[in-house]
Amino acid sequence: MTDTAQASAVADAKAAPDTMAWDSGLRRLMMIYLPLGCFVLVLLFPFYWMAITSFKPNAELMNYKEHNPFWITSPTLAHIKHLLFDTAYPRWLWTTMLVAIGSTTLSLIASTLAAYAIERLRFRGSPYVGLGIYLAYLVPPSILFIPLATVVVQFGLFDSPLALILVYPTFLVPFCTWLLIGYFKSIPYELEECALVDGATRLQILRRITLPLAVPGLISAGIFSFTLSWNEFIYALAFIQSGANKTVPVAILTELVTGDVYQWGALMAGSLLGSLPVAIFYSLFVDYYVSSLTGAVKE
Repeated sequence: MTDTAQASAVADAKAAPDTMAWDSGLRRLMMIYLPLGCFVLVLLFPFYWMAITSFKPNAELMNYKEHNPFWITSPTLAHIKHLLFDTAYPRWLWTTMLVAIGSTTLSLIASTLAAYAIERLRFRGSPYVGLGIYLAYLVPPSILFIPLATVVVQFGLFDSPLALILVYPTFLVPFCTWLLIGYFKSIPYELEECALVDGATRLQILRRITLPLAVPGLISAGIFSFTLSWNEFIYALAFIQSGANKTVPVAILTELVTGDVYQWGALMAGSLLGSLPVAIFYSLFVDYYVSSLTGAVKE
């Protein structure tokens, strides 16, 4: 009986690592690979579909019975060539870039000054001012574009990219101000008190102490502003009429669709090329963006 018990114990000891390995592999599958697969399928599949559609000839796009819809048999650059040389897409791309950079710059300047004043100057009612600014962000653009259209026409800015540069901060500044208020709170106030004792002015403190420490927060607000400006549709559709001044989101929908004919190859190529600047912008500043979300300067 003793030998039998020892043999059974040895067999159980040998089987235990296999069981643990199987359990660890199953857990890894459920906790890592399955969510990652869902992420790839849901979030990255649209970009894959845009990419393969951009390089598919029309024969493959219109005949799924003979051609695999998820693969390319005979890739072509005809759609990209048509988009770049037969349309005003380079002009649309340049206009979108100009509008996004201009509105982002104005929004960052205004929101930085507003957030610093609300958080550091501590005037009466400053918390309510900050809350009111954030509540302004919750107003839908579909309600605001009608009165804004009247203002744009009265100032002679209709059908001009300058109209978008001046209008976009109306929804960018509130959120950026609220975001920077939270980031300025994480910067120790003692640093500014020491500078005040040494005779520095508020603008000197903001320029030399607060802003260098708030770079991750500023970049996070800049990424947010640039992305919203680049993808904005309602204001660009309402305030721009001529084809040469349209932004990419509006132009690819209004200029590449004639009646009931959709130029799917050019549409997908335009969408894919239009998303590259935002992706490059994110990749350059992703470290600052993550640091702004995970923490700031601590005492």
